[in-house]
Amino acid sequence: MKAPLTYVFFLLLISCSSTCESSTLEDTCKSFAAGHPSIGYSYCVKTFHADSRSATADSRGLAAIAAKIAEANANGTARRIAALRASEEDSRRQERLGVCAEVYSDAVDQLGEAAEDIARGEDKSTRDALTRLSAALDAPGTCEDAFGEADDTSPLLAEDAEFRKLATIALAVAASLLPPPSTLTKCL
Repeated sequence: MKAPLTYVFFLLLISCSSTCESSTLEDTCKSFAAGHPSIGYSYCVKTFHADSRSATADSRGLAAIAAKIAEANANGTARRIAALRASEEDSRRQERLGVCAEVYSDAVDQLGEAAEDIARGEDKSTRDALTRLSAALDAPGTCEDAFGEADDTSPLLAEDAEFRKLATIALAVAASLLPPPSTLTKCL
């Protein structure tokens, strides 16, 4: 009787360890989705699955990976902008695309530096990364504004929306690395 009971306990333990414990990735995406329901948990997980290192990364590693994923996306968008500019004959649209090219080029630089800052593992470098990630997150809005001010439909709506989601994930995950600000208590 004892052996089968031990066997059942062992099976329950194995089953629970695979389903009861969640990974850092899952916990990170659950936390992210709670604050960003319009992007959501599934998108967050799907994003991290683009890099196999995400499965075993700690929170800091996930933040750096998210910055690199956003950087790769910004590079792709920059290439698309270059192709659009090369084929565009209207000089005013070329100027608007030029604004987009500039902000996405800056975003690529900011994201690369942010990933390096995060990897350093210091609170100050993480705060620097947050500043860089925030700056990179401005790229799609600035690009869309260039077209909106001219009452022109942007050819980059889909790319801007995708980058905005990826940069938001990178910023949120990096922000979670810092301890919450301490509350000051008054001395009476």
